[in-house]
Amino acid sequence: MKVGVLSLQGDVREHVSALISCGINPVEVRRPSELAQIDALVIPGGESTTIAQLSEIFGLYQPIRERIAAGMPVYGSCAGMILLANNILDSKAGQKTFGGLDITVRRNAFGRQVDSFESDISFADGSSHLIHAVFIRAPWVEEIGANIEVLATIDEHPVAVRSASILATSFHPELTHDHRIHRYFLEEVAKPALEKVK
Repeated sequence: MKVGVLSLQGDVREHVSALISCGINPVEVRRPSELAQIDALVIPGGESTTIAQLSEIFGLYQPIRERIAAGMPVYGSCAGMILLANNILDSKAGQKTFGGLDITVRRNAFGRQVDSFESDISFADGSSHLIHAVFIRAPWVEEIGANIEVLATIDEHPVAVRSASILATSFHPELTHDHRIHRYFLEEVAKPALEKVK
């Protein structure tokens, strides 16, 4: 499986490092030709409007939308969750997303940068161990569609969700040394989705 990390802005290096720790040699995606080489994509945390704008400048916006619509497995953390959501609340005027995930998210739901926090939360991957979650100007999910599974919540707000081929977290597992989320994406989301395509 060839996995790419969208490398336009945000914590790209941290996602690359996490994937390497999971036995993956990721492709840093900045051009359509690099996108064409991969089977699955990770969209990092960062600034969602900036990533969307840069994806248009680099000719990646429409190709990514089309690949997601065609079933390419994708994982997005924080800004990545916003970019994968079909609907955004409190968005900047004209903000675009890649879409594909039938959720409505609220940007900066937990507050500004000074309100960033860390918490140990349950993650529904079959493990009883809590996962250390880092929230930085994080969104949360306000509404979910019929085919969305909630994997983690804080104060009843979903902060990790998945569909058949997409995983999104409002927190940043790439900023910790626990690569459970990345392994879950590779083993439980990407691999089964790619096997269905074959």
